[in-house]
Amino acid sequence: MASFDTAAAQGLLSELEKLFGKAKNAVKAKVSKGGKPDAGLIDQNQIPAHGLAGLATELEAARQITEWAGRVGGDLEALMARAVLSQVARHFTAEVSLSQMERIPVSQIGLSDEDVSAFKKNPAVAAFLAKGDRPEDFAEIAKLIREKDGKTGNFGLDNEDLEMIRDQFKKMADEKVAPIAPDIHDNDKLVPIELIRELAELGVFGLTIPEEYGGSNLGKHAMCVVTEELSRGYIGVGSLATRTEIAGELIRLGGTDEQRKHFLPKLSAGDYIPTAVFTEPDNGSDLAHLKTRATREGDYYKINGQKTWITHAARANLMTVLARTNPKDDGYGGLSMFLVTKDMGTEARPFTLEGLQGDEIPVLGYRGMKEYALGFEDVRVPASALLGGVEGKGFKQLMTTFESARIQTAARAVGVGQAAFDLAYKYATERIQFGKPLIEFPRVWYKIAQMATWLMASRQITYFSARQKDLEKRCDLEAGMAKLLAAKVAWECADVGLQIHGGNGFATEYPISRVLVDSRVLSIFEGAAEIQAQVIARRLLEE
Repeated sequence: MASFDTAAAQGLLSELEKLFGKAKNAVKAKVSKGGKPDAGLIDQNQIPAHGLAGLATELEAARQITEWAGRVGGDLEALMARAVLSQVARHFTAEVSLSQMERIPVSQIGLSDEDVSAFKKNPAVAAFLAKGDRPEDFAEIAKLIREKDGKTGNFGLDNEDLEMIRDQFKKMADEKVAPIAPDIHDNDKLVPIELIRELAELGVFGLTIPEEYGGSNLGKHAMCVVTEELSRGYIGVGSLATRTEIAGELIRLGGTDEQRKHFLPKLSAGDYIPTAVFTEPDNGSDLAHLKTRATREGDYYKINGQKTWITHAARANLMTVLARTNPKDDGYGGLSMFLVTKDMGTEARPFTLEGLQGDEIPVLGYRGMKEYALGFEDVRVPASALLGGVEGKGFKQLMTTFESARIQTAARAVGVGQAAFDLAYKYATERIQFGKPLIEFPRVWYKIAQMATWLMASRQITYFSARQKDLEKRCDLEAGMAKLLAAKVAWECADVGLQIHGGNGFATEYPISRVLVDSRVLSIFEGAAEIQAQVIARRLLEE
């Protein structure tokens, strides 16, 4: 087979971008007031606006898998990239899928029949639509994956150091993480503290912290590589560093010199295990209307209020708490962030800080850290716990963490999706039915090839957003797209993987059943899919 035709791919991308521009202009006309996008009108027109976000996300994935295939070469890589490009082109002519029950016709996003017809007749488009995602192409993808013993191509990492990091944590995930996942999940146990200490010694919690504060400053791309492999072993382990990433960014970018010098080395070393205390029972993504209060009394603040869905709350010994310090400002401007230290809880006494109560929230999956609803009743913290030393900066400080948290969550999703693929591929090659392995049946090899292809697209858009962040470029749009696509693909891979297992997939003794419930949370936390689409749409329309 010939190498990837980058010129032809770029020609198709150029036509896709023109068509997307028409859709964007059509949606902008619907949601603008006085020549500018209006938040109220965007809310009223969520279907076309979020459909536009879906098209933009697929278009970015097509760009990144094109760049990847042209850079790394290879028959398998060329086939996968061509398949993604072709499928994205077909979606632009028909409908975009936001979820299993939400398929938005492109006519509702503003593309006319004439727009679509002209696009399909364009020679640069027609060539791809004629041969880019034929059944025989997916058969070849599945064949090449089998020849590579289940490997799905060159990941396209930037350098040998990242390859070495990936190999190290791949081995750790296989030997130390995956074997304990069933026990953690089945018995709702915490991740062993010994494993957390080992991860700390390997530098997992200091990957993105500057060297002057004890970190390795390897950047977000390295964070993605480590997170992906650990999450492939078990999402509860791959997620351990999420709260450290959030706390580290909060303190590095918003803290005082004293706070940076005190907290960052301890975060990097794993001495501080943080938890993010933001969400409230009546305010999930609507952080502007938080009710938890922090009232200044001399050299101390007293915190009162209710929080929920607080991960790792009992074991954590550092809480980043968002609370309202100005009751006269009921919006973002009245919020402040606090660095609240406490003792690690035990099974007998999960919470020992005076005034702090906690109740565990039983969950379907994503176990290993446990979720809690917390109650603060006159919890006393020193004034020096105020992040940055200035009130009213809390939400702005939190916003600085969104890009990194969403990039890291996209990497978690890629890891979980890869776990689903690995389990499905192994089962499909080993399970004999009607005298041959399942993978030799077209409906099965087609699923395997699709899983591998879209996982690679998710991986490449995630790596791209990480590279942008490492270059200190604004990447909230790219990070949001990576998180939106990777979470969707992870769930689809887990669902399809279970289907390949048939009845056995419904049995808890098979790990695919655990991966299914673990994957479901990915489109909810760190920005639900609907919120993510809203953010992407607003950014696109404001450009």
